[in-house]
Parts: sequence; structure tokens; C-alpha cells
Amino acid sequence: MRRRARGVAAGLAASVVANRVRAALAEEAPGGHALWQRTNHRGDRVSLLEGPAVAAGVLGGLVASGEPVRTGVAAAIATGTGATFGIIDDLTEDAEARTKGLRGHLGALARGEVTTGGLKVLGIGAGALVAAAVGTRRTTTRAAWLGDVAINGALVAASANLVNLLDLRPGRALKASMLVAGGAGLAGVSPGIAGAVTGAASAAIGEDLAEHDMLGDGGANALGAAVGAAFAFGAPRGVRVAALAVAAGLTLVSERVSFSAVIDRTPGLRELDALGRRA
Repeated sequence: MRRRARGVAAGLAASVVANRVRAALAEEAPGGHALWQRTNHRGDRVSLLEGPAVAAGVLGGLVASGEPVRTGVAAAIATGTGATFGIIDDLTEDAEARTKGLRGHLGALARGEVTTGGLKVLGIGAGALVAAAVGTRRTTTRAAWLGDVAINGALVAASANLVNLLDLRPGRALKASMLVAGGAGLAGVSPGIAGAVTGAASAAIGEDLAEHDMLGDGGANALGAAVGAAFAFGAPRGVRVAALAVAAGLTLVSERVSFSAVIDRTPGLRELDALGRRA
């Protein structure tokens, strides 16, 4: 019961912080509101300010989560790094550049070209490893600890990227994050982190579904990193390895297969994806 209460407290705090930060940004957006405007899949103008608000909500939820200090700090590093490099990519990406996808950005880096997406890959990857080094407890040998750090860092980074890949339709990334985090919390996996994710996402989903706001890379990467952190710092090794395999596998599949196309032709997923969205 005490662990479940931690999740509830984190969720409430995350929701309050996310709403208050979004309201403050509505009054005064850094650089002006035009800087944060983008065109969505329907051709409508939407705001990216949801992203910073959601990231702030997760961080606020972590403060109230009651998680061990080591775990909370590690999750905050993962979330903050995801938000920071995601926002940099959101605001500075060359809209005419043809470099897309993880493979495209890694290929550009291999050729010595540093795109904003490539910078994001490096930054989130480095932040994920730092978070893993902070949050991974040493239980046996140094070699075993280093192995766990590698698994946990890869899981945080892969989760950050995967949630970003889902942010192609209103509400999709938020719903996925809430479902996975909610399931983790109910299973007793880092309930404080899971509650922070769920609370921040729930605060944003109304405006996202209404197509007034969107997560952007900043919000999606932050949410994904936090979801990954919940598993990385609260699940047994077998679960962590399985979660990493799923996240990495879906990322590789996304290079060749459209998630939207798969969802549209899959009963159940199609209806869940469209739930609450404008016709």
C-alpha cells in the first residue's frame, strides 16, 4: 500500500506541475509563441509548449515520488536529458534536411556530419549512461555492475527514442506512455516514476487530442526516458533485458514499417489509437 501511495503522490504532483507550467508558458513563451508553432499531420498549427510542460511535470512528480534518492536522481537525469536534447532538435532542426530516422542520423555521424538529430542521439545516449551509472546498484562484481549499467543505459535511450517514434498522431505517445507506466506501477515496478509519467501525461492528453498542443521531441523523449528509467531501476534483470529487446526491435522495425499503417489495420489498436481524437 505504501508503494502504491508513492505512485499516487507522484502522479498528483506531476499533473499539477505540468498544468501550471503549461499555463505559465501560455502567458509567455521563451522566444515567442511563433518559435514553438508547428504544422501537424492535418495541416493545423499546434504548439510544442506541451513538451516542456510534460517534462517539468515528470520532474516535479519525481520530487514527490518517495523513490530512493539514487533512483530519483537517475530518473531525473534521464528525463532532463531527453527533454533538453529533444527541445534543441525541435527548435533548431533543418526542416528541409532529408536525414530522417535513427539509421539516417547515425549514418550522418559516421560521415562526420552532425545533424541536430545526431546531436540528440549522442546527448540522450550519454545522459542515459550517466543515469544508469547513478541509478544502478552494485550487488555483486564490478563486471556484473558494468553489464547492468550497459543494459539500463540502453533501455533508457531506446525507450526515449521509441516514444518519440509514436508521436505521429494526437494522443498516441501519451496513451502508450500511460499504459506502459500504469502497468509498471501496478506491478510494483518503480511506482513513483511510473506515477510521475502517468500524471504528467494525463495533464496533457486533453489538449493533445484536441490538436492544440503536441509533445514534440522534447516531451516525447522525456516521457520515454522516464518510462525506461522505471524499468531500468525497478525491474529484475530478465524483465529489463526483455524490455530492451522489445524497444530495440520496434525501433529497427520502424525503419522499414510504418507504425501508423500497422495500427490502422489492426482491430483493437486502431480503436484505442483513435479514442478521444477528432474525426
